[in-house]
Amino acid sequence: MAKVIIAQTKEQRDDAFYIRKKVFVEEQNVPLHIELDEFDLESTHFVLYEGGEPIGAGRIRLIDETTGKIERISILPQYRGRNFGKLIMEEVEKEARSHRLQKLKLNAQVHAIPFYEKLGYVATSPEFLDADIVHRAMEKNLID
Repeated sequence: MAKVIIAQTKEQRDDAFYIRKKVFVEEQNVPLHIELDEFDLESTHFVLYEGGEPIGAGRIRLIDETTGKIERISILPQYRGRNFGKLIMEEVEKEARSHRLQKLKLNAQVHAIPFYEKLGYVATSPEFLDADIVHRAMEKNLID
């Protein structure tokens, strides 16, 4: 059974970094120095495990007292299409709500925009390049 946890230990954070390296560095050719960045120290990291093995990851960081930025949502290729990304996003949003955040932002790779739209995110920018990959900024209000 799949379970998302907030990384509390070095080993759990390393599991998140392992997933990110597999997906972004090895699969998408993002340079390691861009993928692992200065925001890793201040971010809350999430790891998705299935059968004790890390299969997905993501992080959130505060932009200000009311806004969080979701980043690095990633699932190993062989586990995609099974709603695991949604599981991570639900836990990230739950954590954001526990801190009374009002808005979440993210930069979505264009192929992932429909996934985020299903979760209530709205595109707020034209397309732009980040690490040579086309993205659009998206937002979701957590309060009505």
